[in-house]
Amino acid sequence: MSPRRQIQPGEEPLLSGQVPDPTLWSRLPLPRLRLPRQWWKPSRSWTLPGVLVVAVLLAVGSIATSAVVLIRHQARHELAMKEVDALVFVRSFMTTFTSLDPFHANDYVDRIFAHATGDFAKQYHDKQNEILAGVAQAEPTKGTTLEVGVERWNDDGSANVLAATEITSRTPDGKQVIEKTNRWLVVAQREGDQWKISSLQQVI
Repeated sequence: MSPRRQIQPGEEPLLSGQVPDPTLWSRLPLPRLRLPRQWWKPSRSWTLPGVLVVAVLLAVGSIATSAVVLIRHQARHELAMKEVDALVFVRSFMTTFTSLDPFHANDYVDRIFAHATGDFAKQYHDKQNEILAGVAQAEPTKGTTLEVGVERWNDDGSANVLAATEITSRTPDGKQVIEKTNRWLVVAQREGDQWKISSLQQVI
């Protein structure tokens, strides 16, 4: 043990009971922050608004997703209806085109020309007299469209359609039936509320 130190007369004790002079900071009226007893837990006043915000965000996301799905479904539906419309027209046109009636050659040429546009209309117009003479001299034929299908849609809104037809005719003596199957590449173009043929080529 260390020897006890004796205080000499007139010497101040080591542990003084005097209070130190107050500092400048202790005299300033600073506010005291009082934290709640369980300050780490979220306040109930903030819980409900937070839940509402999350619910609103989820609802907005759900509505946006539904809108996108609806738009895509509508676009697919419109394309499907457009395709059906084009195929119905091409099927009817090819049946008319392959059904020759030499007794009504003028009516036949007029019907075909009424559904022509673009290059096909120009070619048909330039060879109209030649086509008319050929139909008038031909044997009657009955055309049937077997199958039609869209190959692709073009940037201008036209459709490349593949068509298969069967043409039935008789020999000049009427004793023999001739059946011939052909394939065609048809370009259907919509003008206003009507479909027309802008190109017609036989596929070999």
